[in-house]
Amino acid sequence: MTFFRRLGATLFATSALVLIGTPWAQAQDYPTRPIRMVIAYPPGGPTDFVGRLMAEKLKDLLGQSVIIENKAGASGTIGADFVAKAEPDGHTLFFTTVGAVAITPHMRASMPYDAVKDFAPVSLVVRNTTVLVVRSDSPVKSARDLAALAKEKPDTIPFASTGIGTTPHLALELFQSAAGVKFLHVPYRGAAPALTDLLGGQMQAFFADAPVLMPQIEAGKIRPLAAASDRRNPALPNVPTLGELGYPDTQSDNWYGVLAPAKTPPAVIAKLNKAIATALADPELRRKLVDSGAIPAANSPDEFGTLIKDEMERWGRVVREKGIKES
Repeated sequence: MTFFRRLGATLFATSALVLIGTPWAQAQDYPTRPIRMVIAYPPGGPTDFVGRLMAEKLKDLLGQSVIIENKAGASGTIGADFVAKAEPDGHTLFFTTVGAVAITPHMRASMPYDAVKDFAPVSLVVRNTTVLVVRSDSPVKSARDLAALAKEKPDTIPFASTGIGTTPHLALELFQSAAGVKFLHVPYRGAAPALTDLLGGQMQAFFADAPVLMPQIEAGKIRPLAAASDRRNPALPNVPTLGELGYPDTQSDNWYGVLAPAKTPPAVIAKLNKAIATALADPELRRKLVDSGAIPAANSPDEFGTLIKDEMERWGRVVREKGIKES
């Protein structure tokens, strides 16, 4: 082999090694600046609460600040679209709920992003049980009492939700189907005004994420009747699931997880996934989450990706069957 051919072969091999090593070098260096974690809902809600707890813990584990940016609006699509179009280097992340990636895409004729193709799954973070509640002074003592009331007076019992196509609304739809009843659905713009009207007596019942309801449950102002989940919530061990009460196919857990823009290097995804799992294994963080009603639930990127696809299929079917569209 001539000198020049040997030189060419050496340069080619060196270049290949550099190219192969680049993603791992990126992961070693990552993060090189503060990380922006986008939440598609306003400050002060349960998503924001969990996101900020995670951001504080990830800062210690990754050695860079994790800054929360609330980009609310359009059922989560504004925040999701911002992240989908961000530089895929791991410095912009989406702290998402099930809605923006698995429900809203089925309710709109067009979307500015593809919930599967435009994101790289990082990890599930928590599951949030959807809980059925009434005022503590209500004569309704159980989910069966509530269903019986709706059978007596169909389409007249006011039942709040946090908006069209939200998990509380879908929980109501599933409960109505399983019980063979019809309530008067009253959608609100978020949990706070719906809860206010429940406490004020304008609403008879309400489904919402456990973290939204726990302060009022602990204060004795509302009574939990059932969980729209496949398991009881550790913070509410005496509250049965709707399935246990004879209402099948009523699981409508909300969940929060972390997504990155598509094409984020796999090594960066792996580093983030490990940091999230480590954060959720911390006893103090776990205690804060469980006490709030959230259930820590880290998993692998592949498992999270599978969950998103399964949830898209399931909720797409429900949305089509019930004819749900954004108002």
